[in-house]
Amino acid sequence: MSSPFPSDLVAAPTGERIAWLFDAQGRRNIWVAQVPKTEAELIARNGQGRIPFDAKQLTHYTEDDGQEIEGLAFTHDADWLVFVRGGGRNQSGEYPNPTSDPAGATQAIYAAAWRDGKVKRLDDGNSPAVSPADDRVVYSKGNQLWIASINEDQKPRQLFVARGSNSSPAWSHDGKMLAFVSSRGDHSFVGVYDFANNNITYLSPSVDRDSTPRWSLDDRKVAFVRQPARGPQPRLIFDDAPDPWAIMIADLSGAGAREIWHSRNNAAGSAPYMADENILQWAADERLIFASEQDNWLRLYSVSAKGGAPPVPVTPTGCELQDVTYTHDRRSIIYSSNCGDIDRRHLSRVSIYGGRVEAITSGEQMEWSPVVTGDGANIIFLKSDQRVPALPYAMSVSGGSSHIIAVEQMPPDFPLSQLMTPKQVLLKAADGMEIHAQLFIPPNIREGERIPAIIFMHGGPIRQMLLGWHYLYYYHNAYAFNQYLASRRYAVLSVNYRSGIGYGRNFRMAAGRGARGATEYQDIIAAALYLRRRGDINPAKIGLWGGSYGGYLTALGLARNSDLFAAGVDLHGVHDWSQIISVARWVDYDSPQALQTAFQSSPVASIARWRSPVLLIHGDDDRNVSFSQSVDLVRRLREQNVHFEQLVFPDEIHDFLLHRHWLQAYHAASDFFDSQLKGR
Repeated sequence: MSSPFPSDLVAAPTGERIAWLFDAQGRRNIWVAQVPKTEAELIARNGQGRIPFDAKQLTHYTEDDGQEIEGLAFTHDADWLVFVRGGGRNQSGEYPNPTSDPAGATQAIYAAAWRDGKVKRLDDGNSPAVSPADDRVVYSKGNQLWIASINEDQKPRQLFVARGSNSSPAWSHDGKMLAFVSSRGDHSFVGVYDFANNNITYLSPSVDRDSTPRWSLDDRKVAFVRQPARGPQPRLIFDDAPDPWAIMIADLSGAGAREIWHSRNNAAGSAPYMADENILQWAADERLIFASEQDNWLRLYSVSAKGGAPPVPVTPTGCELQDVTYTHDRRSIIYSSNCGDIDRRHLSRVSIYGGRVEAITSGEQMEWSPVVTGDGANIIFLKSDQRVPALPYAMSVSGGSSHIIAVEQMPPDFPLSQLMTPKQVLLKAADGMEIHAQLFIPPNIREGERIPAIIFMHGGPIRQMLLGWHYLYYYHNAYAFNQYLASRRYAVLSVNYRSGIGYGRNFRMAAGRGARGATEYQDIIAAALYLRRRGDINPAKIGLWGGSYGGYLTALGLARNSDLFAAGVDLHGVHDWSQIISVARWVDYDSPQALQTAFQSSPVASIARWRSPVLLIHGDDDRNVSFSQSVDLVRRLREQNVHFEQLVFPDEIHDFLLHRHWLQAYHAASDFFDSQLKGR
């Protein structure tokens, strides 16, 4: 876990400058790179066999203090990088403060100068949107939009006063107008603020839910998403009821708004929330690119903004889209997906009209988060494989080999040669569902030797573990720990159980999952039976570990089948679905039948059969899974005289903010498994 984890890769709007974040053992900083300016430097770099990108650390935060950095964006001239430092508030209005600093913590927007790394604090707030024309920044603060200037010595001010909660600022390309979303409880509007006239226009206001404003390339139109009103009833996270949506286009000349496409009114036609920013974007030739799961797979489609012809599919079926960027002429799409390699990620290119897909990368590596440099010359992306953790890479837009950037940041003692190559395993659940998994087997197992095994279950559950280092920080850490366990002579089976991503909408929304019946538990049983059939596994020494939803499945396995599972490590898991576990609604708490099903799907429903020991790890400022879930479980375990151990992190959140807490949690987990599965 000593390698720096890269994320938030961005390119300047012009030129060749790029930036990203490195989390180096808890020290979070912005890094930047660009092509050397002089011919001598360029020749020297090429002479060393490297693509000519010089990397340097821009900010210099030196402590593992848990203060996240996000929202990274260049100014229009690439002279500044705007970012947010610090996490958001919890329900009590408290900012994350995992070090328990007596001075407290906050969340604020900053700008770092490219030239010398000087950092300027702009204001409290989050979600910055940088003007494409100057150094102004619009951001969210107190559910309203504010504006600040980087270079001018002006006091930040609220941009305008408007009812509702105003968010999602989107600048027009000329910087003269700003589209935004005004949420009014059971409905929402898309508005446009005109800086010159100081007025607001709401685009085709209705009783429905409008969101995701997107400016046309000529700034004359705004496209947005419209979803039907559903009243005050919140949508349940795992609900598979239809949630249809439409694409609207408003003409700012006063011609009004019109619908150019709408989804089917069925579950598969629901708005694809996993698409995030890629749900709707403008491309060249007055075309709109949107995401849909209408054929079970998350894909891109292209439709004319003029209407008429039906949409055409752009990306292939049978696989799922992840990251999307566009070439400078907006005529080609570069994206990452698991097409052709379902347990990895690779880059591809395709026309906005669809047609032949060009594979940019392939093989046993994984690539994601592509961006095109402002000069249009290079594709920058993040890449990892089974042994080498993620780092930024560059390659020419015209193709060729890729070259690593900032390789010197890999610690010299990182144990590359000791890491194992996980093997893809296909399991069959009792109901016939095919399940993908990755198996880590220690080398040099002696003939006749039977070693203990551990089953890992990811969280989410909308996640997918891969055949290498992961693209998300939480699962980058989990992959590291699975490698560590394998190095300590445990077999590790990482299971992509149903309700995860990567294998289609029907797999993700499988019937009876979670609080609706725990059908994914069949997949964990299938994993256990697979391990028990292997001649190199001790069937009496199989453990479980996982975090969040994986913690739920760990506890469920120990409660229902202590005969199969000898011990478990449960990080911030759900133990009783019938209790409200977070701000989100996972269950219809107004339905007695739903609550009963939720309870029976929970570990606490089988507590009387729980015999195996467990280590519980939880931070008490968890905003995803209430800390009370662990408090209640401990009470029940004590009543049953079940052996448990606990590791509690005061003021820590769900995705641990401190690197040292991850290390402490994993060392405790390793020691616990040694004591319970090896008798040490």
